[in-house]
Amino acid sequence: MTTQDQIAERLTEYEELRRSFTAEVPERFNYARDVVDEWASREPERTALVTVASDGNLNHRWSFAEISTQSDRVAAVLADRGVKRGDRVLVVLPRIAEWHLVLLACFKLGAVAVPGTTQLTTRDIAYRIVRAEAAAVVTDLEGSSKLEGSGVGILKLCVDGAPEGWVSLRRELDSIGDSGYPVADTRAEDPLLVYFTSGTTGPPKMVLHTHASLGIGHDVTARFWMDLSPDDLHWTLSDTGWAKAAWGMMFGQWRLGSAIFMWDGRGKPDPELILSLIGRHQVTTFCAPPTLYRTFVQMDLGAFDWSSLRHALAAGEPLDAETMSVWQDATGIQIHDGYGQTETANLVANIPGQVIKPGSMGLPVPGFDVQVVDEEGRRLPPGDEGHLAVSVEPTRPVGLFTEYWGDQERTDAVFRNGYYYTGDRAVRDEDGYLWFVSRDDDLIISAGYRIGPFEVESALIEHPAVVEAAVVGAPDAQRGQVVRAFVVLASGFEASPDLAAEIQAHVKTVTAPYKYPREVEFVDQLPKTVSGKIRRVELRERARRSMQGQGADEAAGG
Repeated sequence: MTTQDQIAERLTEYEELRRSFTAEVPERFNYARDVVDEWASREPERTALVTVASDGNLNHRWSFAEISTQSDRVAAVLADRGVKRGDRVLVVLPRIAEWHLVLLACFKLGAVAVPGTTQLTTRDIAYRIVRAEAAAVVTDLEGSSKLEGSGVGILKLCVDGAPEGWVSLRRELDSIGDSGYPVADTRAEDPLLVYFTSGTTGPPKMVLHTHASLGIGHDVTARFWMDLSPDDLHWTLSDTGWAKAAWGMMFGQWRLGSAIFMWDGRGKPDPELILSLIGRHQVTTFCAPPTLYRTFVQMDLGAFDWSSLRHALAAGEPLDAETMSVWQDATGIQIHDGYGQTETANLVANIPGQVIKPGSMGLPVPGFDVQVVDEEGRRLPPGDEGHLAVSVEPTRPVGLFTEYWGDQERTDAVFRNGYYYTGDRAVRDEDGYLWFVSRDDDLIISAGYRIGPFEVESALIEHPAVVEAAVVGAPDAQRGQVVRAFVVLASGFEASPDLAAEIQAHVKTVTAPYKYPREVEFVDQLPKTVSGKIRRVELRERARRSMQGQGADEAAGG
């Protein structure tokens, strides 16, 4: 059977899967009560969470009963201190169990959790408190130090100490009994959580999710893309402040009864320790950003224990075919790329059972009608590049955010023509597979050619000297823009004009020659957001300044 025959056969199965899928949304739904407390009632000893210390040693195995009871107690503390239904609570915690407990406590109160990454600065935290009109902030000692002298006059709780002006959560819990807390009887469409976007091109937006959009919407993420079952121990490598934490560290996983693995690794990632933990703790499914996979494939992957791992995933940015190939050759496991946003559940994925086309995002996940459309909302034929959009008419899909809270203009800008416009550009092929091109503002137009950064970056990474690369358009008087590549070199290679020329020649051989980078700059690292995405806006500005500098030099020399 040819590959194309396999694709056709599997697509028949896929279409049946789409037709048979339905998302049941009851009128009243509270994620903490109807998922966590329900598991605690049915199977109290079932493992919900495995926490591991920074050195990789086991900290604790949490049962659903423990998670339920302890989140009740945290809810009681918050309520005693005045937190009520509808209040926003900023939660800035590392990868520790208290993150789960505090979020669940907020859900039980009907309060709205606002997670933030531990990398936030004093200014970032103060901005979020003011912008969200937060009633309380929960953090640890490190986080509390960032608010010293800030003048923020709200309830401040610290999980591991009692700085002056802060309430010790641990001390408060010592005085609270284990009796159950009356959970708020929320509607499925009531506010649950707000994520601030990473703000690559402007101030962070407040993305509002409901009990349904996260608590039920992520069923498709866990079921189809992650392929989870109640027997799995799933590890999503993510900071608790990123929306990826909602994708892989609570919602869909616990709906299916899977256990979650959480490693309290802080600071710069340790790739060797990360991979060793998979075998040591018998992790079965693993999700990491492409940046880390590109680091992993530079290592001796044969030195690690892969006996427990059955499924690998990547998300955050498109993953290049070369990295996927090296990983699979070494581990025997394919990487299943997936696509979605802070605003959504998993939208497009390489679903297990379907043929993977390396470099493709895969197929729309059941429950979502994802199309490539033009500015007026007309669906484009295969091969035509356009806006990647999610149909919201006649039925709005469950796993989609409600609005950009407090910003109707931005909300209206993305919900139009019966679609949610993701802000990304893509192409659909004849089989229905979707291929990422760029963010709307990342597209490079050079001498009339339209060039997506990802395809050039994928070609660059295939060169053995390149560990990581980012491509932007640099101003050019003759062509409008030229492709400029920022390249991080692998160990053993040194930057030189000869190597730059070699890399340029390589790109010409693996993709259309007009796409090759006419400028190559070697860098030690790429600028990234707190969620690990490349800050192309910063690189574009760097390229612009560089061109201005060259122009000034030429003027001075003339």
